[in-house]
Amino acid sequence: MKQQAEDAVADYVHFLRVERQLADNTLQSYRRDLVRYVTHIFDVQQLKDFHEIERVHILVHLKELREAGNSARTVSRHISAIRSFHQFLLREKRCDTDPTLHIELPKLEQKLPEVLTIAQIDGLINATSTAKPPANSRDRAMLELLYATGMRISECIDLNIDDVHLTMGFVRVFGKGGKERIVPIGRTAIAACETYLKQARFQLEKPENRTEALFLNQRGKRLTRQGVWKLLKAYAEKVGIENMTPHIFRHSFATHLIENGADLRAVQELLGHADISTTQIYTHISKTRLREVYKEFHPRA
Repeated sequence: MKQQAEDAVADYVHFLRVERQLADNTLQSYRRDLVRYVTHIFDVQQLKDFHEIERVHILVHLKELREAGNSARTVSRHISAIRSFHQFLLREKRCDTDPTLHIELPKLEQKLPEVLTIAQIDGLINATSTAKPPANSRDRAMLELLYATGMRISECIDLNIDDVHLTMGFVRVFGKGGKERIVPIGRTAIAACETYLKQARFQLEKPENRTEALFLNQRGKRLTRQGVWKLLKAYAEKVGIENMTPHIFRHSFATHLIENGADLRAVQELLGHADISTTQIYTHISKTRLREVYKEFHPRA
């Protein structure tokens, strides 16, 4: 039965890829969570069929996740994956009932994302000068573009040369689900990208690996997400930034815009958020900063 269950998971992930057009990272997350789930259901709890699964069996699995030290956020993600999987099984008539009904999501603490100061952003970008050519030019252009647009790292590495319109001052970004958005870029990012394209990119190109990718690695291939993350961590260490996260440029971009009076709806469009409630977390960051400044500088704080 476990093989049949894993086949059902594969069918569901295929459905998400085709119908929902979810990103590869999201699909891998769903697959990982659901394979763990069906393994526990059919190997550990030794059920024989999807029809046998009841609410109590799912609760046992969730208890196992919590006892393994998983956070409430991780457990909540598992519940969401299991719930949507069982809804898929119900639609496909692979089971008769939905055992996930009345399973509540754990309450989550709203954790504010880490944000860099403008001085820290400048320090990170300037640290690219310590790299050897042509990587220094590439990395500077990439970090300037990340901060100028607030795009995700995955969106940045997916950029092709034709997506960046420097004379008109905008970049075409393809976000989650392949949704396209146009994001303006400022003079500093334009200048860094022009320098990279004119003086450095051709040095990274390899005749055997011709590609339209904007950012290339030393082998002439498109940079990977892991490669960019490795570069970011290395530059962060050089300037003494410990709170580095993959989305830190994105969070800083949004927070700095809002702190300087940008409209929340505009920031939502720039980030490519489907729901404005996702963007509203950056207003909480600004309020937190205001309190910190007040406590530090007001004589009666």
